[in-house]
Amino acid sequence: MTRMRAVDAAVLILEKEGSTQAFGLPGAAINPFYSAIRAHGGIKHVLARHVEAASHMAEGYTRARAGNIGVCIGTSGPAGTDMITGLYSASADSIPILCITGQAPVAKLHKEDFQAVDISAIAKPVAKWAVTVMEAAQVPGSFQKAFQVMREGRPGPVLIDLPIDVQLAEIDFDIDTYEPLPVSRPAATRAQAEKVLSMLKASEHPLIVAGGGIINADAADLLVEFAELTGIPVVPTLMGWGAIGDDHPLSAGMVGLQTSHRYGNATMLASDLVLGIGNRWANRHTGGLDVYRGERKFIHVDIEPTQIGRVFAPDYGVVSDARAALEVFVEVAREQAGSLPDRTAWATECRERKTTLQRKTHFDAVPIKPQRVYEEMNRAFGPDVRYVSTIGLSQIQAAQMLHVYRPRHWINAGQAGPLGWTVPATLGVAVADPDSTVVALSGDYDFQFLIEELAVGAQFNIPYIHVVVNNSYLGLIRQAQRNFDMDYCVQLSFENINSPEVNGYGVDHVKVVEGLGCKALRVSEPDGILPALEQAKKLMVEHQVPVVVEIILERVTNVSMGVEIDNVIEFEDLAISPEDAPTALALLD
Repeated sequence: MTRMRAVDAAVLILEKEGSTQAFGLPGAAINPFYSAIRAHGGIKHVLARHVEAASHMAEGYTRARAGNIGVCIGTSGPAGTDMITGLYSASADSIPILCITGQAPVAKLHKEDFQAVDISAIAKPVAKWAVTVMEAAQVPGSFQKAFQVMREGRPGPVLIDLPIDVQLAEIDFDIDTYEPLPVSRPAATRAQAEKVLSMLKASEHPLIVAGGGIINADAADLLVEFAELTGIPVVPTLMGWGAIGDDHPLSAGMVGLQTSHRYGNATMLASDLVLGIGNRWANRHTGGLDVYRGERKFIHVDIEPTQIGRVFAPDYGVVSDARAALEVFVEVAREQAGSLPDRTAWATECRERKTTLQRKTHFDAVPIKPQRVYEEMNRAFGPDVRYVSTIGLSQIQAAQMLHVYRPRHWINAGQAGPLGWTVPATLGVAVADPDSTVVALSGDYDFQFLIEELAVGAQFNIPYIHVVVNNSYLGLIRQAQRNFDMDYCVQLSFENINSPEVNGYGVDHVKVVEGLGCKALRVSEPDGILPALEQAKKLMVEHQVPVVVEIILERVTNVSMGVEIDNVIEFEDLAISPEDAPTALALLD
């Protein structure tokens, strides 16, 4: 048996489990772990500027490719507490990341030692498992269990806290005979599949709601095959966007109060049975349940047993991994192909809504209206682009107007939606897939939260394009404040004494971005958007750093949203001709 430090065993296990990319910051209490990374050489490392950002980088890295598990590393005390937002974000969206923290020596944990905090207790509400390892001999087993926990059932994050004396202690460990623990996932039975098919066959206007669980299970190919076999239109959730391409004939648009299409909501209201796979019935998707449920029936498939019935009781529930469920659904659908109803008329009806229920995007106004930005992004970026975004009016309108064609090509913070997530998460995505064009989208406030992480992209040559739509406002919060008849503490504008050229919009993002070692362009007129995006693509390739395209918007825009899916308020003119929405897919046919 080989004698080694516990941290050497931990690093070798990371390599054996396939987690060979880490993001983090060294510190006194985690330096032994870093010495093991340096000694073994199998793990690449990106130095973040903030530990919260490192945790978001790890999440972006995980989400970019099936099988990835990003690793975030930090020292004791505040490094661990900085990770909590990242753990919450990953937990809320069912994303596995491994957070590793240093800790004071075991004997000092109860003595209020410098930067000694019970981080495992703090992390437990937002992690699948959080543990402070008190015995060096338990380190291999803890890491082995961590990977099993992250992968099994509903995926999620784990935190392992390592006291410095535990890291340094020597143990006996044989990496050559190490094997990952088996991972079990519930699978739908044939009887359950036959029940689902019988309910679908009995309906006239069925609909599939495709959630993020389909992306996590790498099951988009099976979803499309099942939809094509049965002829049933598909509504992706925001987390499931890309599971079926927006250009697919059975793609029926998104449903919801904000990140939705008019035609998607209309199709949901016209349906009589909904099959949800790997989704949570989140409130931004459903709105009021009385309207959303109506008289229609529901089938819910989810990997987590307690998700079935959490929001409302379905007519039929199946506990299953999305891929395992779709495999058996496809098998039964193939066998029953001759007896499946002809859904041509229903699918045609759903497609026709797309041509009549579009929002207008082509505005020539100055200052720029945000709709025009997404129109030009559709022109500039093809089907292989990867979009990354978090919360805000920018994300909401992007979901209403952009196009996504592939799974994992729309990556967003869903349930948690932390501001500042976009820059670091995009860096993680770009590290995971350096050959793709990666495009981030932020409002000015999200962009400013962790803006220092742009220096990471410059230092480590991680190129991507960041579109910043700047109205110098907390736009989503301002719109929500309309219900209180106020516009309070949401303005970001001020006269910048160093940059009068920003015309009262406050922060000079171009100077800040350039100061962090990246490239930046500013656009003030709508006809300048596309040329700037094209130039950004060239600058990104030439300099191998992030390139920011800041687009100066009108200060106030009220974005389409409501409290019920049958009462989404439209604040702007709607499209009445192809010229009003020239990049809408339905109007290009």
